[in-house]
Parts: sequence; structure tokens; C-alpha cells
Amino acid sequence: MVLELSDLLSPEAVQGNLRSASKKRVLLDLAALAAEAYGLAEADVFSAVQDREHLGPTGMGRGIAIPHARLDGLSRVVGCFARLARPVDYESVDGQPVDLVFLLLAPRDSGAEHLKALARVSRLLRDPTVCEKLRSTEDPQALYAILTEPAASQAA
Repeated sequence: MVLELSDLLSPEAVQGNLRSASKKRVLLDLAALAAEAYGLAEADVFSAVQDREHLGPTGMGRGIAIPHARLDGLSRVVGCFARLARPVDYESVDGQPVDLVFLLLAPRDSGAEHLKALARVSRLLRDPTVCEKLRSTEDPQALYAILTEPAASQAA
């Protein structure tokens, strides 16, 4: 069974014009978004994501970052997405600034589930057509629709 992003991303967890001016601010703002959307402790989310970033930046290149972390108190993998108003330096592998950020949070003991979600998000954001669509709108509902389009129709 293919993991659909609608299984881990709620419409309230999508932001279309995030005005963060630095990588740290992006992570803080996404932690706040996750706290609000999923009832998590903002400080715990930020701390977990920041700790993961210290292991190595999660900027994949081509303007995309997928920060991720494991958290206590989560029952399933959840995500947040932000399209940034202006790209920020993110220490990406290609040195390019980032404007599309997908935050993934997984339960502390999730093994394959976390990796499957990470692979699914990565596969989606490697698609230039999807990224072009994401960059062409600031509307959170439109962004959510693009992100949660079933995998089968994206492959077509």
C-alpha cells in the first residue's frame, strides 16, 4: 500500500507565505505550526528538529528541505509544509537557498514508518512539476491539494 501524504499532513499544517528570514526562524515557525496543528509542545518540536539538524543539514538541494525528527508523545507520523515568501540560506547540499520546507515528525519508536514517510515526501519533492506547482501559489488550500494528490495520479 502506498503511503499518501493526506495520511500525515493536515490542512491546518500548511502555510503558503511563511516570512522567515533564517533557517532557525523557519524551524521555529514550523515548530509553532506543528504545535498548533497537532497539539504538540512547540519547544519540544523545535529542540528535536534542531538536534537532528546538528547531525547534518536536511536541505536536499534545488530549494527543498525536509527537516525531520522523532518525538515522544506522538502516536503517528505527522507533517507540516511551508512555502517561504523568500528563500533562506539552509546549508543545503547544493548551497542553494530553500523555499519549500516539509517538516516530518515521527513517534520516537517508529522505524519503517518514519523512513517510508521520509521516502514518500522526498520522492514527491524531487518531481520538478510538483515543485513548480508549489512555487506558483501561496494559497494553503491549493498547496495542500498539490501535496496530497494521490501518488498514482502524480506518476501519470
